Amino acid sequence: MVRTRTLWISWLTAAALVLPAGLALAQEDAGGMGPTFQEGDVITFDKIDSIKPFLPDAFWSNRDFFFYEGMQLEIGPFYRDYSPASAYQGATQKFGSQTRIGPDDSLENYTAGQPFPWDQVDCLGDPKAGVKAIWNFDYAWDGDGATAKFYYSYWDRGEELPLYYEGTSKTVVLSHRVEPEFLDTNKGDMFRGEKRKFAFGVEVDAPFDARGIMLMTYRYKSSDKPRADSKNDDTWVYVPTLRRVRRISSAQRTDSVSGTDFTFDDLRSFAGIIPQYDWECLGEMDILAPMNTKVKAYPYSRDHNFGPYGLSFADDNWELRKTVKIRMTPKNEDHPYHHKDLYIDTEAWNSHYSFAYDHKEELWKIIWHNRRWSGDELTEGYYAGWKGIEEPRDSRNIADMIVNVQTGTGNRIEFWDMHGTPLASKGKVRRYIDVGRLTKGR
Repeated sequence: MVRTRTLWISWLTAAALVLPAGLALAQEDAGGMGPTFQEGDVITFDKIDSIKPFLPDAFWSNRDFFFYEGMQLEIGPFYRDYSPASAYQGATQKFGSQTRIGPDDSLENYTAGQPFPWDQVDCLGDPKAGVKAIWNFDYAWDGDGATAKFYYSYWDRGEELPLYYEGTSKTVVLSHRVEPEFLDTNKGDMFRGEKRKFAFGVEVDAPFDARGIMLMTYRYKSSDKPRADSKNDDTWVYVPTLRRVRRISSAQRTDSVSGTDFTFDDLRSFAGIIPQYDWECLGEMDILAPMNTKVKAYPYSRDHNFGPYGLSFADDNWELRKTVKIRMTPKNEDHPYHHKDLYIDTEAWNSHYSFAYDHKEELWKIIWHNRRWSGDELTEGYYAGWKGIEEPRDSRNIADMIVNVQTGTGNRIEFWDMHGTPLASKGKVRRYIDVGRLTKGR
């Protein structure tokens, strides 16, 4: 399934505009030795050297943003089982051998499940291993999509600035579904003749001058094709002050948005169109990263310590994970990045860290994430199974951080009450994704 849950902030900020080198494995300093820490350990500031061999070099070099006196980093399980729902695994077994990389790093013959079973991919020996990894990331298991409440904040050297948004969002996956009712009758599409990969909507509740902004975005199946044959996203926004729906161009996805530190394609580490980039697999390694938070998130834990810059997860649970490092290099020479390196989990297929470099090949931004596992007590009561999916088994983002290491500024996006349970009927889906809904009753 398409991981799209943080794509909303791209278009949210766009809506505000209409208002007034070489392989660098994380364990290279460890000499191949195992960790000196174990599950249950608490890593305080004076002990952070013990985890250095299991962090990306670029992260460690900028550790002052993230590690601080008083931190309580708890070591969770090593290599915990975060495998996806059984229906997704079944689709991978049935269709994984038929998927191919086409011209321009496009995706061919994909039906559902994980496009490329990773145990059959040689990272350093297969020249297409990098793009296979990012297609696995793009189609990682995501339930029905996502329903969430969000709080987005902007930080400057530890000070939260007045620029913020709060509201609700929902993504609905419309194609390549794994539930039998869609896969057996309509090749994974929710609706017959479907041309969209997903639809995504947002409603803004705060601040007051942005309240009532509503958005709807469609991403199309053709975005998986070579660039010459692909269709860009369509996005519409309802602006209450104008009492009309405006269409937003997606042509400037790589520009920094409204004075913030991210581009449209930075979210979730990568939210862009895959064939617009070259992809290289740089190696596989064990990485320590936030993986299953112990914090309920905003607004339940308003006083949680995110460190002196407001952009740290060092006061939370971290786990040791099998990871692949891939490099993204833009095909478009006008792109602001020289390249970006992503560290992606090879079981849950979400991103732990990514590092964007400017055209001088100097580190510009660090993007990292925290998540929550659907089967734990913090999700109990609001993330049940549904028809065809008895157990969701979903590792879901609940916070994203974007840190500009050159300026000390950054963005934090927190999600709560997030789940991937579908709407009750196809009729309700049709009504939700209808662009006309943006102005009804207003």
